[in-house]
Amino acid sequence: MRRFSLKSTAAITLLVLIWGLSWGIYKMSLSHTPPLLFAGMRALFGGLLLSVFLLPTWKKIKWRENWSKYCISALFNAVFFYGIQTVGLIYLPGGLFSVLVYFQPVLIGLFAWAWLGEQMSRMKVIGLIVGFIGILAISADGLTGQLSTLGVILALLTAASWALGTIYVKKESGKVDPMWMVALQFTIGGAILTSIGTGLENWADIVWNKEYLFGLGFGVTFGIPVAFVLYFKLINSGEASQVASFTFLVPLIAVLTGTMFMNEPFTFSLLAGLILIVLSIYFVNYPKVVRKSQLVERTMQKTAIK
Repeated sequence: MRRFSLKSTAAITLLVLIWGLSWGIYKMSLSHTPPLLFAGMRALFGGLLLSVFLLPTWKKIKWRENWSKYCISALFNAVFFYGIQTVGLIYLPGGLFSVLVYFQPVLIGLFAWAWLGEQMSRMKVIGLIVGFIGILAISADGLTGQLSTLGVILALLTAASWALGTIYVKKESGKVDPMWMVALQFTIGGAILTSIGTGLENWADIVWNKEYLFGLGFGVTFGIPVAFVLYFKLINSGEASQVASFTFLVPLIAVLTGTMFMNEPFTFSLLAGLILIVLSIYFVNYPKVVRKSQLVERTMQKTAIK
């Protein structure tokens, strides 16, 4: 079990706040722009902005050696993740869509166990399940009425692409510079999405008002460079499933924001979801207590091997 430092805790807090606020902001902007062009421009300009700051270290890119890694990461973390997500937000409310996307920590726990060799203890399994139940509790009031089947499918595909992209970046973290991985995956992915949007959508449909510009500006600055640099730095420095468990808080922040600033009610289901999510994070990060006898036995085994 890895204990998070004060610096890591602050990074997780900022990350959760950025992502928690982003769902409502992007949903607001989408009423003024075609979805693929919005997703593409957000990712492209965000990646380029980060690249500008990283220019003094351009030799770390090592394009000939790593171009395929950048492209695969761009496919999962930008093209699929942002493209499917942005289209899906058209079919479901932002809060409900985010709830389904945050099935991602459960998938990361499974993928990290299968492909990264991370331990999948009973407490971690319980924690991931409890966390997703907490997410469902938060959305209980929004599950009534007619739901879009296509919207649900798109949300789950978003979760799967994000989980696969996270595991891939973690797996390749020792072979590429992590900052350039973030910058180039979004520059490449954003260029692809913008090209697809140009072919399928109409630039003239963009309404360049303050709601659209605010959403685009938020994505280009906080949503892409800041959030994903924090996220992948945390993922690369610890167990993927442990870090991912904290993202269960994101839909909670999204709902609490509506409660505080949009006069939406604070319901019993919201309180229940909060309690379950806190329990989930504790279970996933539960410290394993090693008995003294076990410690002595392990020490003897290591000595014998030597």
